[in-house]
Amino acid sequence: MYFNAFPVIPYDSVGDYNFKEVTNILRRVRLRSKVKTNVMLFDTYDVKEGETPEMIADKLYGDPELHWVVLMVNDITDRFHQWPMNFSQFNQYIADKYNDINGIHHYEVAQESGDTSIKIWVENDSDTNAYSGATPITNYEHELAEQDRKRKIRLLDDRYLGLFVSEFEKRIK
Repeated sequence: MYFNAFPVIPYDSVGDYNFKEVTNILRRVRLRSKVKTNVMLFDTYDVKEGETPEMIADKLYGDPELHWVVLMVNDITDRFHQWPMNFSQFNQYIADKYNDINGIHHYEVAQESGDTSIKIWVENDSDTNAYSGATPITNYEHELAEQDRKRKIRLLDDRYLGLFVSEFEKRIK
């Protein structure tokens, strides 16, 4: 369904002037910044363990092939690196990435003014005194926080789905 809306172009892959009609997968459309900031169009959602964009689209829109709407609304272009991993994938990923998952990834300090729940990442590898009072964050904790951040997505309210799909089809052509 997604690629059906894309334009077809003549393409000569070999250079022998034997053109074939191919789908132009390099064509891109994205949400306008005004649309992104309109909170009336979106609901927030926490992706559950093992949930895929197809499952969410099926649950919300009644069609798993509308998974591209879920991805587009969240600016996800790489399903394998920008979508939250399931538990076993996550554990394998951190085991492959780090020699010591409990090693220190970075340090954080609480912001001193305004919202003190906001943590500031301390960037200083040369001065160990800069870490006094800072909380060490392990590789595991850092990657887990990244996964939690990826779990928080926005979903287009299903009342606007038809308009969204037709606007996409119009703009992709």
